[in-house]
Amino acid sequence: MPLVSMNEFLPKAKANKFAVGQFNMNNLEFAQAIVEAAMKEKSPFIYGVSEGALKYMGIEFTVAIAKAAAEKSGLPIALHLDHGSSFDVAMKCIRAGFSSVMFDGSHYTLEENIRLTKEVVKAARAMGVSVEGELGTIGGVEDDISVDEANASLAKPEEAIRFYEETGVDCLAIAVGTAHGMYAGEPNIHFDIIEKVSAAIPVPVVLHGGSGVPDEDIRKAIQAGAGKINVNTENQVACTNAIREVLNKDSKVYDPRKYLTPARNAMVEVVQEKIRLFGSSNQA
Repeated sequence: MPLVSMNEFLPKAKANKFAVGQFNMNNLEFAQAIVEAAMKEKSPFIYGVSEGALKYMGIEFTVAIAKAAAEKSGLPIALHLDHGSSFDVAMKCIRAGFSSVMFDGSHYTLEENIRLTKEVVKAARAMGVSVEGELGTIGGVEDDISVDEANASLAKPEEAIRFYEETGVDCLAIAVGTAHGMYAGEPNIHFDIIEKVSAAIPVPVVLHGGSGVPDEDIRKAIQAGAGKINVNTENQVACTNAIREVLNKDSKVYDPRKYLTPARNAMVEVVQEKIRLFGSSNQA
């Protein structure tokens, strides 16, 4: 099966009150773990690829790995640029074979964010590629970008609704109190914002910063209208902990397969748990 746009499954997710997971691909083992878990659960999913990951893996290898996963699994898989910083980066990914892109103009004024996002949507739609936009500022650390709590800002429902109406994005990430990375304390998610925005627009709300959010909060967010949830840090932590455990037990290990296999297995468990939590099992 070829890579698909997020429109192959997000409308169904919104209509049936489940969420599709975006799991970030950071190397081959991440990609393998994610698709293995999804095959076990018969779930659609999204490979998220940040600009930092693109620099690390190379765009050609990234696309080739994702296409191989889609063909092997037969699952509906979207390859999605995560937090794209510019029109040019989005177009580079589309030309390379990405089936979905995010343009993150949340640091611009509302008017400029709308204007720039509209340009990406117009070009992407002509290629059958889905687009995610973002409004408000999500705290935490994503690649090399750090936003402290004081500078994070919640999305205003009326602005989010206007943003959708003027851009026509296929899903909309809004800042509702989650953060990238793991939480130092309990997240304070504003479910009322998700509910107000979701009720007013036909596309799903996206929850960034899904790692470390209590399960009950995830369930409440999905019921409020979150149809796409992003997870990366929990996989990174599981991967690193598994590697560290192997190397701490035996300092003579030098074959990467000896520690990357348990790392991959640990990530399979994380992704399976998330898929079940999001309710996307058997939705492929």
